[in-house]
Amino acid sequence: MKSLFLSAAATLLLVSAASAQVPSSVAWVRVVHASSDAPAVDILANGNLVFQGIKYKGFTEYTPVPPATYDFSVNVSGTTTTVLRSGPTMLRGGSAYTFFAFGKVNGGTLQIMGAGDEVEAPGMGMAKIRVVHGASTAPNVDIYATSLYAPLIGAPALANVPFPLASHYLTVPAGVYQARATVAGTRTVAIDSGRFPLIGNTARTVVALDPATSGGEFELLVLPDAN
Repeated sequence: MKSLFLSAAATLLLVSAASAQVPSSVAWVRVVHASSDAPAVDILANGNLVFQGIKYKGFTEYTPVPPATYDFSVNVSGTTTTVLRSGPTMLRGGSAYTFFAFGKVNGGTLQIMGAGDEVEAPGMGMAKIRVVHGASTAPNVDIYATSLYAPLIGAPALANVPFPLASHYLTVPAGVYQARATVAGTRTVAIDSGRFPLIGNTARTVVALDPATSGGEFELLVLPDAN
């Protein structure tokens, strides 16, 4: 999936994830703090503070902004210390975007990744799901989506997914699934969702994250793209 660096405008109106198209007069932007050893952050667009105090695993709601080119920066919350910059970024009307702060401060892998989102719900009885490999300390992975506790047989739904990458969306029947990420080319499970219900007429992004503590387990964050 094509990745984009993203930003937000200075004047914002919050909107919830919706089951509708984005109006052509605006772009929708969402921000996710997905760096496990980074402090809370503020987001500035064109030098203006737009989001404040976002902590690890925190995310904003979709925010409509005028289509335009923006420069944004990520600062340690409450300071002028900038840790990431995007450079000029074009946001197109009628489109939705999420941008993520990934990686480890101590590992020198801190970075921004953006992706275009699908916020149109798939209809009753169906659900859409996308997987984002945001765990900088994990290898490439294969993604399996099975019924609960089913054995891992056959080909994965997504193969050899590297960090950092957002997959395309998969449309599947609503139901209870189990998502497992294995080391690419093996059946060695690195991340296990356990019981994972997908409700009809929704879209979700599932993000794999680095452990929050040294020696801990990889984590999953689920984002509502369309309710």
